Amino acid sequence: MTNSNLIQSAQALLKTSQDLVRLGLNRGTSGNASVRTYNEVGEAGFLITPSGIAVEDMAASDMVWMDFSGKVQGRKTPSSEWRFHLDLLAHQPQLNAVIHTHSMFATTLSTFQKDIPAFHYMIALAGGDSVRCAPYALFGSQQLSDYAIVAMQDRYACLLANHGLIGVGKSLEHALNITLEVETLCEQYVRALQVGEPHILSSQQMLEVQEKFKNYGSWAEKTLD
Repeated sequence: MTNSNLIQSAQALLKTSQDLVRLGLNRGTSGNASVRTYNEVGEAGFLITPSGIAVEDMAASDMVWMDFSGKVQGRKTPSSEWRFHLDLLAHQPQLNAVIHTHSMFATTLSTFQKDIPAFHYMIALAGGDSVRCAPYALFGSQQLSDYAIVAMQDRYACLLANHGLIGVGKSLEHALNITLEVETLCEQYVRALQVGEPHILSSQQMLEVQEKFKNYGSWAEKTLD
């Protein structure tokens, strides 16, 4: 990697991967992340974390560059989940980063194969009045990516059934904030269900929240274009 932008992107991707472990969102070799960038000759694509390497053993030079046809450039093999990273970045040009985790509470809820409803107004942070759950498909498969694309329409996050969580954003920092917030919401929902069935906010109430987010300080950057 000789291009300064590519180097900076690789360093930022490594830091985000380290933050995911530090925050307890990923462990060991689970999960992956990507960021949109250009290679050293100016071709459009993205960097993605390598397959099967624990974050503590990962270096910025291990990040793998791919273009949107699936061509690979790098010393390592890209994450087995590269397909939904490629498809999400290709389908949503306003997004620049994708994070996938096997975080505890999101993964727990994903095993029920149900959407997370608007039990809390912060659900709107994910872009709507629910966090959708994509149907189950084999990890790393094109079918899983196809399901994720549908679940992520007009959303910043979704669950993958019996698998985990995807969070996206306009930057790695944004995607990390979304991922952390949705995992927190998943923990709150699990705890609420231990007491009983929480009251669900109406579609109109959630529309009011989304409208307020558009003009509420730093929340403005977190609304979908």
